[in-house]
Amino acid sequence: MMIKPYFKILFISLFLLNTDAFAQTMAEKHHATTAISQERIARYDTYLQNEVDQGRLAGAVTLIYKNGEKAHEKTIGYSDIESKSIMNTDQIFYIQSMTKPIVTAAFMMLYEEGYFFLNDPVEKYLPWFKDLKVAVDPSKGIAGGTVPAESKITMAMLLSHTSGFSHGIAAGKLEEEIRNAIYYTPHENIESRIKTLVTLPLIGQPGKQWYYSASPDVLSLLIEKFSGMTTAEFLQQRLFVPLGMKDTGYNLNEEQAGRMATLHTYNEEGKLIKAPDQTPTSGNKVFAGANALFSTAPDYAKFAQMLLNGGEWNGKQYLSPKTIEIMTMDQTNGLYKAPGQGFGFGFGVMTDVADAKSLGSEGTFYWSGAYCTYFFIDPKENLISIMMTQTAPFSGFYDQKMRQLVYQAVD
Repeated sequence: MMIKPYFKILFISLFLLNTDAFAQTMAEKHHATTAISQERIARYDTYLQNEVDQGRLAGAVTLIYKNGEKAHEKTIGYSDIESKSIMNTDQIFYIQSMTKPIVTAAFMMLYEEGYFFLNDPVEKYLPWFKDLKVAVDPSKGIAGGTVPAESKITMAMLLSHTSGFSHGIAAGKLEEEIRNAIYYTPHENIESRIKTLVTLPLIGQPGKQWYYSASPDVLSLLIEKFSGMTTAEFLQQRLFVPLGMKDTGYNLNEEQAGRMATLHTYNEEGKLIKAPDQTPTSGNKVFAGANALFSTAPDYAKFAQMLLNGGEWNGKQYLSPKTIEIMTMDQTNGLYKAPGQGFGFGFGVMTDVADAKSLGSEGTFYWSGAYCTYFFIDPKENLISIMMTQTAPFSGFYDQKMRQLVYQAVD
């Protein structure tokens, strides 16, 4: 019997559709059954141990979860190179910018409760965000003159670092002025810091560039405005306690302070030494969104697993899978310039593995902290990797090594 062209096309289409569905199912089954090779992950341990032996690294905690199970955990070296204190799995680290994803997640919990739209102008909730100025020449700082902001800063711009704010940590006169005003000048609380920040010129026009910034500090202040709690209280009640993140917070008690990893740096000869100034572990009143949290690798893994689970942990839904979806897609429309990378809401995002020239998967999201703490979450491989050290200044070197040596061990 002759098959009519229409039915032939329909038959072929259904065949291809079923083939695609079958291939996708097989790929999902493959990722669900892959594991971390214990033989191959030993290369990661050996590499880091050699870094310790060569005096380039004091010590580290590494933690890997695959398919919801702990696949590898290792402590290497020392928490303090002077006392030769051994690094422990419950070592506490000052995680700096790894605070940003946590505060972003908290902020998006309030988004889900209807407090704001992502395209809302920030000035709707914080009136002193009106009439912002933009630096004409950031290299000359405030003295270089300003022009009016051409558009309003939105919530989405804060979340994606496209607001025009700076962080005060890069080189340049304006960066130095911002750094002195918001970090080296005492502030009573996060509102005081943000009210100071908006008196300074923006580094660029809102929405016109991706520029790493202290925007999550504004998110922290908005959390306080919407929730009626301090950000410390909100995080404790809504995330840390229910997730079981018992060693995460803005201040440490006496027992926790005893588990704090020592900050290390390098002297003029390039030798690793104990940093002269150590991180204060108590008395913090500025509950920042850009930095300032302490945590452990096991605690951070719980937060990461919740995100990887589509916002769920132990039967409780913290965020919708759709919210995590929008948080982990590129929101910068090409403004984020790292090859193969984009930036979502609170996370860097892998958009093109070939362009990135790095092992990984499209859709992997990640970030790091200024004292060399790192993590990534790979939904395709159902994989979480965390590495905690405590070294200044920041380098992305060990982040790249973590990816290289973890992915090569996927079996």
